[in-house]
Amino acid sequence: MNRLSAIGAIASILPVLCGAQAAPERASFALVLRGDTIFEERVSRTPTEMRGEFRDKLRGARVSYVATLDAKGVVTRLDARSFVSAADTAGQRATFVVTPDSVTGSLNGAAPSRLKVDGNSLLLLNPAVAFIEQLVIHTRALGRDTAAFPIYIVGAPQQPMAVQVARVGTDSFVVAYAGVAMRLAVTPDGRVRGGVIPGQGIVMMRGTETSPLAAAPRVDYSAPASAPYTAEEVVVKTPSGLRLTGTLTLPREKPRAGVPAVVTITGSGPEDRDENSGLIPNYRPFKELADTLGRRGIAVLRLDDRGVNGSGGVTGNATSEDFANDIRAGVAYLRTRSEVDGKRIGLVGHSEGGIIAPMVAASDTSIRAIVLMAGTASTGREIVLEQNRYIIDSVAHIAGAQRDSLLARVGRSLDSAAKVPGWQGFFLNYDPKPTAARVRARVLILQGETDRQVPPAEAERLAAAFRAGVVPSVTVRMFPSTNHLFVDDPNGAFADATGRLRYATLPSLHVRKDVLGAIADWLAKNL
Repeated sequence: MNRLSAIGAIASILPVLCGAQAAPERASFALVLRGDTIFEERVSRTPTEMRGEFRDKLRGARVSYVATLDAKGVVTRLDARSFVSAADTAGQRATFVVTPDSVTGSLNGAAPSRLKVDGNSLLLLNPAVAFIEQLVIHTRALGRDTAAFPIYIVGAPQQPMAVQVARVGTDSFVVAYAGVAMRLAVTPDGRVRGGVIPGQGIVMMRGTETSPLAAAPRVDYSAPASAPYTAEEVVVKTPSGLRLTGTLTLPREKPRAGVPAVVTITGSGPEDRDENSGLIPNYRPFKELADTLGRRGIAVLRLDDRGVNGSGGVTGNATSEDFANDIRAGVAYLRTRSEVDGKRIGLVGHSEGGIIAPMVAASDTSIRAIVLMAGTASTGREIVLEQNRYIIDSVAHIAGAQRDSLLARVGRSLDSAAKVPGWQGFFLNYDPKPTAARVRARVLILQGETDRQVPPAEAERLAAAFRAGVVPSVTVRMFPSTNHLFVDDPNGAFADATGRLRYATLPSLHVRKDVLGAIADWLAKNL
């Protein structure tokens, strides 16, 4: 349940005076997945400044940046502006200033907030290749072939982490962070010529700045031609004025009293209405769920997360409670639709969505049923600590005193991270159990037995928390050989021994049919 999000940059390319006027170095980068370009970037660099823009083609977002560089290639200040769609001309402005022990951030000119970070943290604008290249340039400026640095990833509040940079040949480096390792071909002065991200099947290419960025392709959210339901593009407005884009699937046969309906709730990090983040190609669980439920006479509202596709705002430091307000707006929208029976509305949440759904149901007693896919009963701190135990014990196979030392270090890092305001602090500190005790809706809890992100024991702990309250019924379903994505996977590991994302290498990324069937059967009975 790590939050891996991306923002990037655009600005006019201007020469910079540094003593005498220096011609800026210009380049372009592209990330290609199975022949499709999913990310494009243009950058201009001088010894003191880096300017660029990139487009995340999954989200349709474009972001511009101006980064100030010191003599060793470290980013000391970043000014960025993100545009969530082609129609967005104002964008969200953000400024970050780096000091030896903190990062100060300000959004849209608001009063800056100071986040204490590990000493001499490097600023990273993920997945901008120019910033990854800057890590190699900085390592070479220090005269090293191998280095590790604490990093602050803009737009991805999460537990503290480090980046490792290591030369592995005369013309190649490996850069690794956030569980992802990339192998880069570099020039003698540290410029990235290209590379691969094996765990995600992504190829990185470098070119010269010769053309504007291509328009983002449109994802097809329509219904199959023969489907017994329709798919309608909708816009949901929140009470705060936020605009959320999505798809409402409606059965073609509609009784006079209206059809039952559910709102789906995505996991952590920016994801589209199908719960696709771009990190795991072809994984679109909510599209499959909407199809399954649509054929059973149940309407489904799927919403893009903040900052994805046409949805306004940015995830930034918004907390799970903020996202719960977005889902409340979705429920309110369903009750305005004459085709929907407003007394038969449910929620389906996956991962962090399994935390958010009880929040909504606890505050809205008319919610009839909720389905929690890999929801948690423990605090985020306990979950992340357990994830690290799994990596240390079963992936890295570290034992003895070194294991104890690593776990103690992780614990200290989490204690520090829990003090950071926004999503990070909220997630690490939030205890779902008191909220569960206030829920009055019927509850279905689904859990994969090989889930390595949410321990399978969480399912019964969560059920006990609901049973301690006033819910009319709680059902728990465990699925063998099923990972956190609810796809068939006897191993279940999210990373391999090299730190690469393993999910993307699975032979199938379709949600198990017995999982979809269990949800459909239960909702048909309880809605």
